[in-house]
Amino acid sequence: MTTAPSPTALDADLQTDLALALRLADAADAQTLPRFEAADLEISTKADRSHVTDADLAAEKAIRSLLSAERPADGIFGEEFGAEGDAHRQWIVDPIDGTANFLRGVPLWGTMIALAIDGAPRLGVVSMPALGRRWWGAAGLGAWTTSADGDRRLSVSTVDAIEDASVSFQSITQWADAGRLPELLAVAERAWRDRAYGDVYSYMLLAEGRIDMVAEFDVKEYDIAAAVPIVREAGGRMTAFDGTESISDRSALATNGVLHEPILSLLRDARR
Repeated sequence: MTTAPSPTALDADLQTDLALALRLADAADAQTLPRFEAADLEISTKADRSHVTDADLAAEKAIRSLLSAERPADGIFGEEFGAEGDAHRQWIVDPIDGTANFLRGVPLWGTMIALAIDGAPRLGVVSMPALGRRWWGAAGLGAWTTSADGDRRLSVSTVDAIEDASVSFQSITQWADAGRLPELLAVAERAWRDRAYGDVYSYMLLAEGRIDMVAEFDVKEYDIAAAVPIVREAGGRMTAFDGTESISDRSALATNGVLHEPILSLLRDARR
């Protein structure tokens, strides 16, 4: 079990919430990891044609049960069972981000847990148990990850030129469906390296300073909320494609901060 960091002079309430979020991740891991690569995994198709497994459902139920017991006044918005309760303090949950990877036996999937206060994500936890990795961050508490030498604080890269940047675009189809393929090509042609690492793992690579930009479309709040505090506390910047800090715009652009405005400018120029 991972424990929350305990520096001095920090928001005690948020510290307590973060400790709970890490326990929620433990509860989810207990449901998802045993079902990964299970021969009897149950898979069904939702109305939007995306897949859901019995592990997705069990993980979200486990998170909801623990929240009901320990934060009954808080609201929750989960991918599988929707929203309920107060939206002032709302836990935003994706039980398995990367379900397509999960059901194909690819280990790049994870549980995303965020706490948003008045719509702004204040803390986030990302757990990828098939990799044995976890990341977490909260406003004023920094961003952290597990490592062989103990918990390690995260910091984004210092790359300051697009020509030197390694970027993740998530999916060509996403950009094409959004009518933004020219912008993707403009970024890929300018950047040093482009890859589609995919899903939440891309944002964690950004927070660790291993890549310099992540951008995607057709994202719901639960797809990105947990990544926001981690990226920002690591020194990066995360906005919608219009530069606002909304998580409900259905687009996300995350960078190491110094590249954010140059990339926004490049995207705008390519769209004209």
